[in-house]
Amino acid sequence: MAAQTEESDTAREQTKAEQDVDQVRQRAVRDQQRLDSGAVSSPKDLENLQREITSLAKRQGDLEDIVLEVMERRESAQERVAELTERVGSVQGKVDDATARRDATFEQLDGEAASVTKEREVIAAVIPADLLKLYDKLREQQGGIGAAKLYQRSCQGCRQELAITELSEIRKAPSDLVVRCENCRRILVRTAESGL
Repeated sequence: MAAQTEESDTAREQTKAEQDVDQVRQRAVRDQQRLDSGAVSSPKDLENLQREITSLAKRQGDLEDIVLEVMERRESAQERVAELTERVGSVQGKVDDATARRDATFEQLDGEAASVTKEREVIAAVIPADLLKLYDKLREQQGGIGAAKLYQRSCQGCRQELAITELSEIRKAPSDLVVRCENCRRILVRTAESGL
């Protein structure tokens, strides 16, 4: 936007400078026509008119130099605008691509969340209410994980190895009894890889 504003400002500056050159040129043409027509007969007026024509020619040259300088600045500003516009287009393309990928990922995640929610509802329907209540409470307290696998004598929730006495108690406990980690208090899920 700054580059476009600079280009616009130099365009106005160029237009004004060109108008100034035209005004000086027209005045010089009028004075030259007066001089050539012979309408001025006084030597003093002729001398003043010639001096003015010379002055106007110098002024026109100075103004034309200004026009050239402004044109160069404008050309530079136009190149900068073109370069920045191209870069903006490239970045916008990347943004559009990233947005499309993000939206697709959100859509996929929403689908997975809906699927997992349905699966959870089916499983939750067959779990005793008091166990589900305990699990939900632990999940809330433990950052979303209410149960953890007991793997090779370690709780996978807190990554702590259980004490030998605790393992002994878990070994003796019936398979349908809910056991919990002494360290993190999560429900321990026993498998063949528990190391019992």
